Amino acid sequence: MTITSERGGFAGALREWRGRRGVSQLDLALRAGTTQRHVSFIESGRSIPGRAMVVRLAESLELPLRERNALLLAAGYAPAYPETRFDDPELEPVRTALEGVLRGHHPYPAVIVDRRGDLVSANDAFWMLTEGSAPHLLTPPANVPRLLLDPQGMAPRIINLDVWAWHVIDHIRQEAARNPDDRLEALVAELRKSVPERPQQPGPDHLGFAVPLRLRLGDGELRLLTTLTHFGTAVDVTVAELRMEAFLPADAATASALARLGRAAPRDG
Repeated sequence: MTITSERGGFAGALREWRGRRGVSQLDLALRAGTTQRHVSFIESGRSIPGRAMVVRLAESLELPLRERNALLLAAGYAPAYPETRFDDPELEPVRTALEGVLRGHHPYPAVIVDRRGDLVSANDAFWMLTEGSAPHLLTPPANVPRLLLDPQGMAPRIINLDVWAWHVIDHIRQEAARNPDDRLEALVAELRKSVPERPQQPGPDHLGFAVPLRLRLGDGELRLLTTLTHFGTAVDVTVAELRMEAFLPADAATASALARLGRAAPRDG
């Protein structure tokens, strides 16, 4: 969902985004290098901002590139940021770099996803974790949160599903609240119905700074932490919306187990 506001085109969209970000007119004015009076006039429709001012306001509100384009369109200007198909030859350097990062993370699992969690690419170590998942959950475009938490996916092998599932759901919910998206909100509603009730207290394996994924694999258990990485300076919508989720061992036993599995599995590429 892109905010253009039913209450008044660009002016309404700007007010709504400012409210979502919890930013006052004065703070926004200071960030964008203008005056509170000018921001007030823009939001009331009494002043029409130039293209450069629209871009500065969008940047100051830390809007995703997709939403910056929508704000420009609402103000009557052409989008400033291209949205290139991921398989376009122009993005070959990006694809090559990402595949190199995925290979370099071996023998630890890693995936590349888009803004909605749909799988773009994964290394062989990740595919080993999906063993036993229903084929329809692996059919493109596979959604990684759904694959992890669906009863026909990896969920039956997640030992601490009651805790870890809500870690995943809360992250998606927070993203949907910060950058509204109907599909993300629908995904949250779907996943909430398929996981156990949220526990009242953190489990004994809670590390304080993170919730480890405890995954049953064969006769053993993997304990994994996750990290998220994105392109911080991208100027293409597609690239800016990519995320790499990398799984790291939370203990020496998991590191050893993944190393053994990695030697037995083919390397990507």
